[in-house]
Amino acid sequence: MSVVYNRVALIGLGLIASSMFWAIKRANAKDPLVGEVTGFARTEATRETARRIGLCDRVCDSAVEAVQDADLVVLCVPVGAMGSVMEEIGPHLKPGATLTDVGSVKRAVIDAVAPHLPEGVDFVPGHPLAGTEHSGPESGFATLFDNRWCLLIVPDGDEVVDTPASARLRTFWEALGANVDVMTADHHDLVLAVTSHTPHLIAYTMVGVADDLRRVTDSEVVKYSAAGFRDFTRIAASDPTMWRDVFLTNKDATLEILGRFTEELFALQRAIRTGDGQHLFDYFTRTRAIRRGIIDAGQDTSAPDFGRGGSRS
Repeated sequence: MSVVYNRVALIGLGLIASSMFWAIKRANAKDPLVGEVTGFARTEATRETARRIGLCDRVCDSAVEAVQDADLVVLCVPVGAMGSVMEEIGPHLKPGATLTDVGSVKRAVIDAVAPHLPEGVDFVPGHPLAGTEHSGPESGFATLFDNRWCLLIVPDGDEVVDTPASARLRTFWEALGANVDVMTADHHDLVLAVTSHTPHLIAYTMVGVADDLRRVTDSEVVKYSAAGFRDFTRIAASDPTMWRDVFLTNKDATLEILGRFTEELFALQRAIRTGDGQHLFDYFTRTRAIRRGIIDAGQDTSAPDFGRGGSRS
């Protein structure tokens, strides 16, 4: 494989950007993929951490400097910041470059970025469905994207699956270990409301309830936590800024799925109250089958506490 991008700029140096860099390093060791990776983070402390651990070939002190002559620019900032960052860097993107992002919401990102997109730059929104509850430049590892899906967004009604820019980006993500599929923005936001956004909101709520109860039970809720509650706390430990922005920018789809969840919850509540064991058994049998389908699809990838490069450092 020849080099896909001579220069890649990562704007924002958290878990995803960090993992992208280590995955690029891993890929380059086998077959050249990227010539140089530049990076930028908003705070000086994050930039210094990135330099200390060798994250990126060059860490820049401004986003404008980082995107200079970049063939691929990846927005790895919270979705609420995409518009302001794009307004800053837009005039400095070179013609022929590809712009993408890793945000968990797509319609709002497109609406925020598009007004600042210069002519001659291709915007291919993206979303790698991978992550852990950890954040920051030291949380990344090279294997994060292995056998995970990365979704690339196509315009509504567009029958062309791969433009030259999206085909190139597909090759890039596949070299990082990901499986690639395409979706429209609105369909993506609905699917993610089911598979990610609403489950996170439920986890935040359950941990909040437990925190209230802990004050009454003298910390026994924490002391005797079972596996189910520990899973909730892991999810609820995710980055607050990112998830605040997700819910504010994907409110319609999330509220729709929350409404359906509430209806299901009321039905289960009724079954428990009336002693309808058959309803409970049938419901749990159906949901158990979904879990088995996730395992069979190879998507039950518990997040390891890896250091940089894909192994504990």
